[in-house]
Amino acid sequence: MEYRDRVLRCVECGADFVFTSGEQFFYAEKGFRNDPKRCKTCKTQRGHTDDASRPVKQRAVTSTTCSQCGKETTVPFKLTQGRPVFCRECFRQRQVNG
Repeated sequence: MEYRDRVLRCVECGADFVFTSGEQFFYAEKGFRNDPKRCKTCKTQRGHTDDASRPVKQRAVTSTTCSQCGKETTVPFKLTQGRPVFCRECFRQRQVNG
């Protein structure tokens, strides 16, 4: 299939940007079905590129008590009621023991 450069409009800023034939080939090769919706500038601002200026997304960190040993620990997610939470050591021990 032959690809030709196409001009698309960014949904964020409304600016026109070129969707190059090389980019189209890449999208087709990866199986992407949708055209890009944002220009490079808006993509970078949203953190969707591997650019060094990309904003770092912060993880939620919650302090809690291990359900098995009672040690104070932190977990990288928000707690849900009724689910046990384990410290790193107890979690690994449970993985090994099955």
